Amino acid sequence: MAFESLTDKLQNVFKNLRSKGRLTEADVKTALKEVKMALLEADVNFKVVKQFVKSVEDRAIGSDVLNGLNPGQMVIKIVNEEMISLMGSETTQITLQPGKSITVIMMCGLQGAGKTTTTAKIAGKLKLKGKKPLLVACDVYRPAAIRQLQINGEKQQVEVFSMGENHKPVNIARAAIEHAQKNGHNVVILDTAGRLHIDEEMMAELQEIKNHVDVHQSLLVVDAMTGQDAVNVAKDFDEKIGIDGVILSKMDGDSRGGAALSIKAVTGKPILYIGMGEKLSDLEQFYPDRMASRILGMGDVLTLIEKAQQNMDLDGEKEKQMAARMKKGKFDFDDYLESMKQMRNMGGLSGILSMMPGMGKMGDIESMVDEKQLARMEAIVLSMTPAERQNPKLLNPGRKHRIARGAGVDIAVVNKFIKQFEQSQKMMKQLPGMMGGKRGRGLFGGMGGMKFPF
Repeated sequence: MAFESLTDKLQNVFKNLRSKGRLTEADVKTALKEVKMALLEADVNFKVVKQFVKSVEDRAIGSDVLNGLNPGQMVIKIVNEEMISLMGSETTQITLQPGKSITVIMMCGLQGAGKTTTTAKIAGKLKLKGKKPLLVACDVYRPAAIRQLQINGEKQQVEVFSMGENHKPVNIARAAIEHAQKNGHNVVILDTAGRLHIDEEMMAELQEIKNHVDVHQSLLVVDAMTGQDAVNVAKDFDEKIGIDGVILSKMDGDSRGGAALSIKAVTGKPILYIGMGEKLSDLEQFYPDRMASRILGMGDVLTLIEKAQQNMDLDGEKEKQMAARMKKGKFDFDDYLESMKQMRNMGGLSGILSMMPGMGKMGDIESMVDEKQLARMEAIVLSMTPAERQNPKLLNPGRKHRIARGAGVDIAVVNKFIKQFEQSQKMMKQLPGMMGGKRGRGLFGGMGGMKFPF
């Protein structure tokens, strides 16, 4: 995951600061040297790092901080505030035209950055907000680009406008806007062509579209895994055609995170969204304060709660039914499968734990979570009949042997899993009373019906 190495290094720096009862100016400077090295290793722009460290040092080396009751915590607070400022302080939304006016958004980026997939993700986000977007296939060069957009459009249930590969992109854009006006679309999203590197021909094509079409937002998709190259690409695009914001794709990959910490400071353009996976729902609003909290190992509870709420049953009926069964200790294997589904939709158990405050101090979260073991447990449940899932008391030795063969595991694994499940049922029956939940919602309250597998 992005920032993992940076977070570990910063956690060690902060641990040393907290361990000291009092701080001297030398202590702060030593700590900031380590912060500087950690940021540079994370591929943050050198000039950005230099200014960042200077800003923290100017604020941290003062009598109010060094002579305070908890100077180590004060320095960490300053680092957090300066990091938020570095990434833009405020959350930036896509600016949409008021009333019934059509908003035209031009998506730009190099090949391989995930531009076409991100374009469909944006359309899905806007549709959830009550808009009627139209996706427009303006990439007439890359093989299968049009088909890729059409497939993603179908998945998002968003119309895709295409004129094939034998028309100029500017003419396709014009025709798409006319189509949008006739069919009640209020957002037009142009998926333009990308190339392997920035060249004059690509820039001229994008500029031609902007010259002949009233583009309201030019959004650039960059690959977070390319580090400082992503920052340089953003700078070049802004200088040549002008951009209004940046979307960082592949933030779930093995990126060092430098692009997220550098783009706003270098280009002056905000990061709007971050791509956190291949699924069309894996696009998160970029919140500078939440990202700073993640980087510093403080968790991100607000995003976790939002993800949980998004995965709730829309009418809440399923949540109520499961909560009632949980209160009675009747949480069955079908409920277990549902919990696994919800957990995957939220980024998996390691993704959930990474957003929990304090989990960053426990080392490599992904190594703590055995995803293969979770998959084996799910295979065991899927090897049961519907009746067995709903009534675990039916699981006699013969049935358990059949389930073990179906799941491809030893019978001892099945026995251990069922025993743990029964113990969890007993705990759940006691949990609502232990937590003082008058409505009997237990873990469901505040977490959108999310449950963890056992």
